[in-house]
Amino acid sequence: MDRIRRLGPDDAAQFQAMRREGFTRFPGQFRYAPEDEDGVGVEETERRLREQFVAGAFVDGALAGIAGFSRFAGRKLCHKGLLWGMYVRPEAQGAGLGSALVDAVLGHARGKVELVQLTVMDHNPRARRLYERHGFVEYGREPSAVRVGDEYLDEILMIKRLA
Repeated sequence: MDRIRRLGPDDAAQFQAMRREGFTRFPGQFRYAPEDEDGVGVEETERRLREQFVAGAFVDGALAGIAGFSRFAGRKLCHKGLLWGMYVRPEAQGAGLGSALVDAVLGHARGKVELVQLTVMDHNPRARRLYERHGFVEYGREPSAVRVGDEYLDEILMIKRLA
C-alpha cells in the first residue's frame, strides 16, 4: 500500500469510476446500482468530495479502495455519523487496505461524532468480520432491504460508539 489520503475534487473521476466498478462487479454487496451513479455528474461528485470525508487507498499510485464518512445533519442527529461506500478492489484485498480505510474514517470521525453507523449486506461475511474487528456491533437487520433482480437481500445495521 502506498498511502491512505483524503480524496478531493481532483479525484472525482477516479472515485466515480471505482464506485461504478463496485456496483457493477458486486451488485449484491451494495444498495446502489451502476445506473444510480450514472445520474451523478462530475460537478456533483466534486462537491461531495469537498463536503464529505472520503478516504482513498492507493497502491502503486492507483486508487485501489475507498470509504466515506458523513455526519448526520440537525441538532438531534449531529452526534451520529455514517461510514458509507466502502470498496476495495478484489486484487488489492488481503493487504490491509480495508482496515486502513476504516481506521481513516474512524480517525476522522473521532471528536466530531459520538457514534458511527454502517450497513453491510447479510451475505457479505468478510466485510462484516472487518467491521467487527474494528468494534462495530450489530444492532438490527432490515429484511429484504435491497432487491437485485428477483432476489431480496437483508442488510445488517452496525454501530460503533466512539465516546
